[in-house]
Amino acid sequence: MRLLAIDQGTTSSRAIVFDASGHALAAAQREFPQIYPQPGWVEHDAETIWEGVLATAREALAEAGPADAVGITNQRETTVVWDRGTGEPVHNAIVWQDRRTAGLTGELKADRTLADEVAAKTGLVLDPYFSATKIAWILDHVDGARARAERGELAFGTVDTFLLWRLTGGAVHATDATNASRTLLYDIHEGAWDEGLLETFRVPRAVLPEVRDSAGDFGRSAADALGAEIPITGMAGDQQAAAFGQACFAPGSAKATYGTGCFVLANTGGEVARSGSGLLSTVAYQLGGERTYAVEGSIFIAGAAVQWLRDSMGTIGSAPETEELAAGLEDNGGVYLVPAFTGLGAPHWAPDARAAVFGMSRNTGPAQFARAALESVAYQTADLLDAMRDDGLPVRELRVDGGMTANDWLMGFLADILDLPIVRPAVLETTALGAAYLAGLGAGLYAGLDDVAGRWTADRDFGPSMPARDRMDLLDAWRRAVESTLRFS
Repeated sequence: MRLLAIDQGTTSSRAIVFDASGHALAAAQREFPQIYPQPGWVEHDAETIWEGVLATAREALAEAGPADAVGITNQRETTVVWDRGTGEPVHNAIVWQDRRTAGLTGELKADRTLADEVAAKTGLVLDPYFSATKIAWILDHVDGARARAERGELAFGTVDTFLLWRLTGGAVHATDATNASRTLLYDIHEGAWDEGLLETFRVPRAVLPEVRDSAGDFGRSAADALGAEIPITGMAGDQQAAAFGQACFAPGSAKATYGTGCFVLANTGGEVARSGSGLLSTVAYQLGGERTYAVEGSIFIAGAAVQWLRDSMGTIGSAPETEELAAGLEDNGGVYLVPAFTGLGAPHWAPDARAAVFGMSRNTGPAQFARAALESVAYQTADLLDAMRDDGLPVRELRVDGGMTANDWLMGFLADILDLPIVRPAVLETTALGAAYLAGLGAGLYAGLDDVAGRWTADRDFGPSMPARDRMDLLDAWRRAVESTLRFS
């Protein structure tokens, strides 16, 4: 049985065909441009995303052969509003990194009663990161959009929903519980869109998709899309799909995905765990109508810091160069990068913070910048795991995935800074693998979660070796850098 995973990310779209055992048979990937209308704003052309998804899916299928089922995973929170009649977006997609609604969320956050109510229902914080204020912005800034939305002429979706709509020729307007849980409009306890939240954020119910299980019937692809009517049987937001691909099914199991940003998810079972330390509560997956939950820490900038060095600063020619540059230094030279290019996420939630570099000297050059960028990823992860520990959710092993995990130096440094075993899986593309596993479950290929978990294999373990005093000195300097950044913002 062949499973096509569509993995639509922040900077590229990829398609991977897996066999039932989780081995990749074929893959294709296509990058697409980021659009920055003004500082703090980030957009995507949804049509370009669709074209890239279609092209990569067709390419992978042409190499591997026809698929029996399709799974979709996607960049979360990114918001698309389109015309139900034509399928055309009414505005560029507003990306999860976008901060244009920071003023509105700041005003709402000032009402502590409202902020507490939103957190209690959704597990989230009032931040422009999430979809609700993005929807409202589009409806308020596109001529006639709000009236058309009220009349049911427009549809909203995160990227999964938009792709599903297009793949099914407009026959299915649906999402899954993991993506719904990232909108600020979904009550994660009740498993339903919440009328009070819709009113608060001024989002018409008529634009919302149906919420379904993460594995199940999402319709069939139109024959002219993928060459055949293929069942679409799996769907999850990228971070939840990665956790699924890492077989994080037991309470306390945790994964970290290192891509554009970094996201740490820890399974909390059938109960919502409320954080007092700036972490989010979210739906990990929903199967058979039953929700499993997780706590999540969101780092907005991880691999994007390396992209900044390459594309904006010109200090490196390619991302892999950073490993050799960092490893070639005896230490970091006292240089720290706080990569708050789009604000700071958990546990700080400071949307107005901006990036800063501390500790530079005349000897600071490309190698120090490369090492500082990589180290910042580990330090930010440490902040998240400290918050989980404060919430009574200690992580004892961290499974890692995403493109940055191919960097052995970074993985070793991460183990040292976290003082934890770091486990890298045999399949690094666990986001796509999770989508494939969900599609397999939805198609009846797998007997259950134990069947899926038995297919997960490790590639390499990284154990900590740094002396405790050195670790604490590095973390103390990092925290001083963050405090200075927050004071400046």
